[in-house]
Amino acid sequence: MCCTFITVCPGSMPMATGSLSVFLTFPQDYYGKTLKTKSDLKSNACLAPAQPIPAFVLKALKKIHPEVTSKYYGCGLVVPECLEGCKLLDLGSGSGRDCYMLSQLVGEKGHVTGIDMTEDQLEVARKYVDHHTQEFGYEKPNVDFVRGYIEALKEAGLEENSFDIIISNCVVNLSPDKRKVLSDAYRVLKDGGELYFSDVYSSRKLSDEIKNHKVLWGECLGGALWWEDLVRLAQEVGFSPPRLVTANVITVDNMELEAILGDYQFVSATYRLFKVPKISNKASLVIYNGNITGFGESLEFDAQYTFKVDEVVEVDGEVASILSHSRFAEEFTFQPPGGPAGCGVKKPKVCANTRTMAPNVS
Repeated sequence: MCCTFITVCPGSMPMATGSLSVFLTFPQDYYGKTLKTKSDLKSNACLAPAQPIPAFVLKALKKIHPEVTSKYYGCGLVVPECLEGCKLLDLGSGSGRDCYMLSQLVGEKGHVTGIDMTEDQLEVARKYVDHHTQEFGYEKPNVDFVRGYIEALKEAGLEENSFDIIISNCVVNLSPDKRKVLSDAYRVLKDGGELYFSDVYSSRKLSDEIKNHKVLWGECLGGALWWEDLVRLAQEVGFSPPRLVTANVITVDNMELEAILGDYQFVSATYRLFKVPKISNKASLVIYNGNITGFGESLEFDAQYTFKVDEVVEVDGEVASILSHSRFAEEFTFQPPGGPAGCGVKKPKVCANTRTMAPNVS
């Protein structure tokens, strides 16, 4: 079995006090009342970039109810690999689009839980649970939705070491306490689990004017992390160094907001963080077996490594630790330390922006 997905449903909401309450309640109003559909957005930051979508994902998306899709806002495509039987949690699940898409990929034996703080969005997501159960041909739902804050997963009833994978699509930037988001995610992940998420990042630390601008906050720009802060925070709470998967430059396309932003630059980037033992300094030789659904010929693991079936690839100690201690362990053959390297070993090219990594925003 690879993993389990969970989407969090109704639960108790912790009380917000002080200045933090502004940034906790404003997104609820913005995404619950101000925005009715994607056309109400004032920039393109919260729209998924144009990029190739695998055929099996497109097939899953076509089965999702139109109302769920129309009320979906995201800045990337969050579809990690090797999902059958997994238990998954979606942070900031909104209308439930990603949850319903992934519920098809984990299969009837897997489970997806979505957590969101916006009741209006949750109402849409819950409305179509039975519809999608029938559409997918399942005997019972494998999706549920919980109300709560992504900074307070314990208060929402999510247990420690209970998820194989956590995803999030353009939501972490809306949180005023990103360290708490990462630490709570680490707590509820199983050993070997992964946080796979897309979000907005800035070319440098944001000014107070931008961070306190409500529309920019609601448009996923005012709360954007400087990418170097992500690297630091992730490792402080225990994750492996973030691995960049994809990055796309954001063009705001709103003259009024661009005037406030000045020369700040933004990207939507997808990173993967793992809960695995500290990395070894030793490189390793690995061979991808080609058994992951949808990735029969090759697996594009991140911006640095693409594994082709039966090709021997030399990976660094960090990636070797990730592959051998996560759900990917059964999908690779590992060369014993000190074994013969042979003549056909592939060594990926390493560029300045393809490791724990700046997503080309500077």
